[in-house]
Amino acid sequence: MRFVISLFSTLLFSIITAAQQKPLSLIPYPVEVKQQEGVFLLKNTITVSTILPQQDWKPLFSYFKDEMKKLYSITVTEAAKEKQADISFQMRRMPTSGKPAYELEVNKNGVIITSNFSEPAFHAMQTFFQLIPVDKGSKKEIPFVKIFDYARFNYRGMHLDVGRHFFPVDFIKKYIDYLACHKFNTFHWHLTEDQGWRIEIKKYPKLTSVGAWRNGTIIGRYPGTGNDNIKYGGFYTQTQIKEIVKYASDRYITVIPEIEMPGHSSAAIAAYPELSCFPDKSTEYPKQCAWSGPTEGKQVQQTWGVFDDVFCAGKENTFTFLEDVMDEVLALFPSKYIHVGGDESPKAHWKLCPACQQRIKELGLKDEHELQSYFIQRMEKYLNKKGRTLIGWDEILEGGLAPNAVVMSWRGEKGGIDAAKQNHDVIMSPGNPVYFDHTQSENEDSVTIGGFNPIEKVYAYEPVPKELNDEQAKHVLGAQANMWTEYMKNTNKVEYMLFPRIAALSEVLWSQKEKKNWGDFEKRLMTQFKRYDLWKMNYSKAYFELKATVSPTQNYTGLLWKLESKTKADDILIYKWVKNGTSDGQIVSNKGQCERMINSSGLYYGSLQEKTEVKSLLKQEFFFNKATGKKITLANEAAKNYPGDGAFTLVNGVQNEKGFARTKEFLGFNGTDCEAVIDLGSSQSISSVIIHALTRPTSWIWQPRSAEVFGSVNGITFTSLGTTNDFIQSKSPTGNGLMSIVFNAATVRYVKVLVKNHGTIAEGNAGAGNKAWLFVDEMEVNAPNP
Repeated sequence: MRFVISLFSTLLFSIITAAQQKPLSLIPYPVEVKQQEGVFLLKNTITVSTILPQQDWKPLFSYFKDEMKKLYSITVTEAAKEKQADISFQMRRMPTSGKPAYELEVNKNGVIITSNFSEPAFHAMQTFFQLIPVDKGSKKEIPFVKIFDYARFNYRGMHLDVGRHFFPVDFIKKYIDYLACHKFNTFHWHLTEDQGWRIEIKKYPKLTSVGAWRNGTIIGRYPGTGNDNIKYGGFYTQTQIKEIVKYASDRYITVIPEIEMPGHSSAAIAAYPELSCFPDKSTEYPKQCAWSGPTEGKQVQQTWGVFDDVFCAGKENTFTFLEDVMDEVLALFPSKYIHVGGDESPKAHWKLCPACQQRIKELGLKDEHELQSYFIQRMEKYLNKKGRTLIGWDEILEGGLAPNAVVMSWRGEKGGIDAAKQNHDVIMSPGNPVYFDHTQSENEDSVTIGGFNPIEKVYAYEPVPKELNDEQAKHVLGAQANMWTEYMKNTNKVEYMLFPRIAALSEVLWSQKEKKNWGDFEKRLMTQFKRYDLWKMNYSKAYFELKATVSPTQNYTGLLWKLESKTKADDILIYKWVKNGTSDGQIVSNKGQCERMINSSGLYYGSLQEKTEVKSLLKQEFFFNKATGKKITLANEAAKNYPGDGAFTLVNGVQNEKGFARTKEFLGFNGTDCEAVIDLGSSQSISSVIIHALTRPTSWIWQPRSAEVFGSVNGITFTSLGTTNDFIQSKSPTGNGLMSIVFNAATVRYVKVLVKNHGTIAEGNAGAGNKAWLFVDEMEVNAPNP
């Protein structure tokens, strides 16, 4: 429906001329904004009327009325006649060749919002809300402005995993509201997992009576420090799902369901064991993880990761089951797209399963990867027959892509690039930077899955890869951020991980590329934080934290620890905490940053102070050895998605203590070795080298295969000093460990350290057949004991 929203001057009881125009804090920023002098002061009660059919008008009016009352204490009522109303709705075309768009103008005659469809009119409402001041006690002054706006991408998505942790209907609605006010139009609802099946399927009641519940959950970060032994779960009835879909539709948001297949299916198999390749085989789980309750038979998983027990691709009853499930899913979700997962599906059971091997033989398939392709293509044909389009994670490319499928690229951008070059539509969703389960703070003290995706990195993201030409780029429908909930047990944590990064992504997906400007966005973000306060959001304050960087000194004789603040602090104070509890001095700066040389081990503190109040406190322990702060070079560069701070990461004196949660402190090598040469600056006597590394097989990160140390006096001729295959893992569950090489004292200037990659991941493990990752943290070079 096309219409015009006219907000007449009767809505406003006063026109005030602004002495100075204030920049508008709009997020996402519109295509065109033209400000003029003058403001309106809103009345506390306004009336509206419409000529729209009731089916279009009712949800719009209800939403507008509720938001105006809830957020701004303005009462909205319907008028009997248009001329008596403060707001009236009409229709008009827009100059965008049918692309949804809106105009919003505030002038002396009123506020006019012109839209060609109901959806952009709804988005115009979000812009209108942002024109109203949020400061407590301030007058409801709306500035004169002329705005023309439309979205850059057609697909603007946010995801939520309810399989690992379940969230109530009220929060799902609130989550949808969060998307709506940031002008997202797609909610990707991840409904099935190894740890819980969350959607009622009436033909298969055990999916929820059995599959929706697990007997316990690991405590803390994988592999955990124990099990809470608490039965956990929940599911959404079909009535509740219809209610949520309708709620989203009223906010012009499409809900895309995800039903995982063939992997991540432990919960479904626990309910119906015959779906497994080996129905009589008890559920396997990582032995390092504590388990609660029975271990015999099929069970819902209690820990996180990737599991071998997947849907059997050789049995016809598997496809009968999935088609039956899809029939009920399609009746609940009118969305064009249906997500089937398709990721992280091990082939170990398929290789041993007679039915799967018979299927491979009958179809003349090359291997189990082509069997997965057959699985996905068969489900795609069924969905296509029902008028729907299949979406899958980028693993569906393996073995041959289904003809009409849309690829959601999460393992970087390569899957999306490959699919677009094959003329398939793609949705970009790379873990770096749009996995919102990754930490957004370098000083995160709560448990997260790891990674580091701060708001700056999210804002810098460009969904259209430079590797695509103009024609191929048209296949990029948009992008999506993902919210995986292994470590989000409650709604407060979900909000904390979502905000404020959702604001940055909203501008990436809505605003024109050439309009993006981080400095300008930062200023507008300050007002956005006030809106979050108004909404009572539990948002992350990571943006305001001190940022610390460690770099070498000019002559490589120590470390420079630099602290920077984004706020207008009066001073920054740095001091060293020594064992006797006294400070070893301080540095004060009123320029928002300061720098200190570090040349000995110790625990150092930096604090951001405004006058005498400490606003932010940062601590860092440094460990010094002969290699700390020295010049270092690498034979092989680290992978782009795990670059640390370059080669210097290995000698910066910072030892990782939180494993994958602090990936910034690692250099990651995918299938390659880590070979480093450290220049000690002069010939010195050394007798041992310690390499700090990480093991986390569920994330394809394996301990080094071996390590070897070489010495040289000239940097050209190197002699082997020692080697080891032993990796000593720490007692903590982080996966941190070290390799120690002790040798007879040698006098050298250059130390070469070769850390060998594990190689190809063996069958029966997550990522089997792929190259292992090698994660190296710190390298210590030590002198002989006195």
